[in-house]
Amino acid sequence: MDDLPDLVAWDILERLNTTVDKSAISLTCKRLHKLDNVQRKSIRVGCGLRPANEALVSLCNRFQNLEKLVFTPRISGCGILSVVVGCKKLALLHLIRCLNITRMEWLEYLGKLETLEDLCIKNCRAIGEGDLIRLGQTWQRLKRLQFEVDANYRYMKVYDRLAVDQWQKQSVPCDKMTELILVNGIISPGRGLACVLGKCRNLEKIHLDMCVGVRDSDIIGLARNSGSSLRSISLRVPSDFSLPLLMTNSIRLTDKCLEALAQNCSRLESVRLSFSDGDFPSISSFSLQGILTVVLTCPMRELALDHVYSFDDVGMQALCSAEHLEMVELTRCQEITDEGLELAAKFPQLRVLKLSKCLGVSDDGLKPFVGSGKLKVLAVDDCPQISHRGVEGAADSVSFKRDLSWMY
Repeated sequence: MDDLPDLVAWDILERLNTTVDKSAISLTCKRLHKLDNVQRKSIRVGCGLRPANEALVSLCNRFQNLEKLVFTPRISGCGILSVVVGCKKLALLHLIRCLNITRMEWLEYLGKLETLEDLCIKNCRAIGEGDLIRLGQTWQRLKRLQFEVDANYRYMKVYDRLAVDQWQKQSVPCDKMTELILVNGIISPGRGLACVLGKCRNLEKIHLDMCVGVRDSDIIGLARNSGSSLRSISLRVPSDFSLPLLMTNSIRLTDKCLEALAQNCSRLESVRLSFSDGDFPSISSFSLQGILTVVLTCPMRELALDHVYSFDDVGMQALCSAEHLEMVELTRCQEITDEGLELAAKFPQLRVLKLSKCLGVSDDGLKPFVGSGKLKVLAVDDCPQISHRGVEGAADSVSFKRDLSWMY
């Protein structure tokens, strides 16, 4: 092994796919051990480290070129700090249900490293949106951010005046951000992640799920800033609009934001609109005309609607003019009948159709598809009037499920 050229030894290690094999071969000689230390880009740390912090420091000192680290949810703030101090090239960090993280020094250290490109913080109760200001200059490096708050702890982290001032003074751009996913957050002017929305000039995908306080101005600003790059937008609108924290502001999304998307986002190809429950859609702020404006203006390939009661058979008729539409997903869209479903067979490029919990459609609405060869994929879930026989032959690949317990 000592006589092997470096390129050959390096190639041997690259051909090993499992961590077990890499660890085993690194024990055969000092040379391979050293090369493995340099080459290893990703490791997974379980819960058997004793003592944990010292072990993490040792691992990070050994594998100094780590870019991805997956570890036990029981890790603490001190453990995370050990990781980011040791991994000078850390580009991806995902924290999922890490409930023991209460100290935030690691965020400040990440801000100084300026290497992080992908950050996911999901259901880590002690980490609030306000804490992310500590990332500092790293904001200009981030390409992907997923921040999901446990809905039961949405208001646990309280902003003080100092935190608000820090966000408002933040001047670091987010020009490299291409994907932003926010779930159960609070979007309020001058605070937290609301300050980030207006600085993402190259955003390609945005997903706002049950984020309280999102306004027309937020989406309009996003459309104007990222219009040339935005390809996908997903909005799931919460119904708790009467929260005292936000009562003084007009926070209902309207057709104005959809019109801004249509006017500014020439590459937008995927739109998902959803409302959270059965009460709010009856006063839906998105009209049929607003939805059609963005769908028919942009080169739309994917359209998904959930609980959007304003969309009906007239909307289905209009989609016959959607030249690029390949996938349509309708969930709990109760105003669509068999007449509207039959019109889907006339959509020029439709290849994938998904129906879920739609009460107004039956086997009759699928008849134009049977034997036509138009659909590649048909998925029907929990639609009470559609039978297994009704979907047979309607697409190359058919998925059928009917569980009506959701109705009772």
